[in-house]
Amino acid sequence: MSRMDRRTALKQMIGGAAALVLAPGIPAWTAFPPPEEEVPAAAERQAMAALGRSFMEKFFAPALSVAIVRDGRFVFERPFGMADRQEQQQCTVDSLFRIASVTKPITSVAVFTLVEKRRLNLSDKVFGSNGILDNIYGKPPYKQYVTDITVDDLLTHTSGGWPNDSTDPMFRFNSWKVAKLISWTLQNLPLTYPPGQHWAYSNFGYCLLGRVIEKVTGQSYADYVQQAVLAPCGISDMRIAGNTLKQRAPNEVVYQGQFGENPYKMNVTRMDSHGGWIATPSDMARFLTHVGGAPGVPSILQPDSIRIMTTPSPAYPQTSAGRYARGWMVLDQGKGNWWHNGSLPGSTSIMVRTSSGMCWGAVTDTRTQPSGLIDTALDKMVWDMVGQVPAWNS
Repeated sequence: MSRMDRRTALKQMIGGAAALVLAPGIPAWTAFPPPEEEVPAAAERQAMAALGRSFMEKFFAPALSVAIVRDGRFVFERPFGMADRQEQQQCTVDSLFRIASVTKPITSVAVFTLVEKRRLNLSDKVFGSNGILDNIYGKPPYKQYVTDITVDDLLTHTSGGWPNDSTDPMFRFNSWKVAKLISWTLQNLPLTYPPGQHWAYSNFGYCLLGRVIEKVTGQSYADYVQQAVLAPCGISDMRIAGNTLKQRAPNEVVYQGQFGENPYKMNVTRMDSHGGWIATPSDMARFLTHVGGAPGVPSILQPDSIRIMTTPSPAYPQTSAGRYARGWMVLDQGKGNWWHNGSLPGSTSIMVRTSSGMCWGAVTDTRTQPSGLIDTALDKMVWDMVGQVPAWNS
């Protein structure tokens, strides 16, 4: 492909030269195109698009969007399908999607910004007279082990209970405010294990981290994350999702439930710190690039924070190469890839930072059952897309 062809291809891929105009607060690294040899050639883009269309056909996905960054530059941004079929609105690079549990790495990074500011320690207790949340929720004395829980136990899913199963309080009592839900959970769902000893994925644990952030900062969870995490990444469009179709944000897609699931019968707003954000894949890729940095892009966390954040929990069961750290799945003790997926009725998402520093996000506006199939397929789809470009794999 000629130099001019590559320049033309890049403009088409990212929406033309106007897409390169900086919005206020957007870092300079997003303003400049990647080296010409990094831009996928026409045949490579076609192969990548074919993978996206195949995924959509297999899982009956109305919309899909993918963004990939290499060496601190966007090399691929591609929306597919319809954001709103009824209104015939095309999905665009600006379309916002619920990202579900891809929220958890964002919450983890927010916690580590407070650790770096010495406003919080991972060893701090959460509940009781010596805890960050004191006795705000529920009625002391608390049940066994509750006052032993630390911030680190919540980050590593080792609080000792409240797993992501049929008893998960985050999917119960949708009309309740979060304070009432936390109080009820502390009083009615006792912990099974001493904190720090047993791993069980816990949405409720990350809900509590949101309340810890609020208590320490005096701000709402969303306000602090937008100020301390997202703004330094140049992200201004992310927000906490609404619950109903009427509460749909500007540029947000419409979600399609499958297998009897209703995406609009959940309290997603209450899931703020464990599954509540809406974002574009480009937002996800920007966030990933700034966590750890890239050429010309400083990291928003110090190296020691990143090392701790990506060190696997000893309690995580060694059933695969990947292990859970603090808000991230990681390979090779954090020296390999980091990632997290997300899944809710009507939403499937993935974001990945590779050992070479490539970063990407992908999201679709539906979910099938069993959900593990579409989770795995979305992850594989982006890896296969990356594999279509030899320059990215050299």
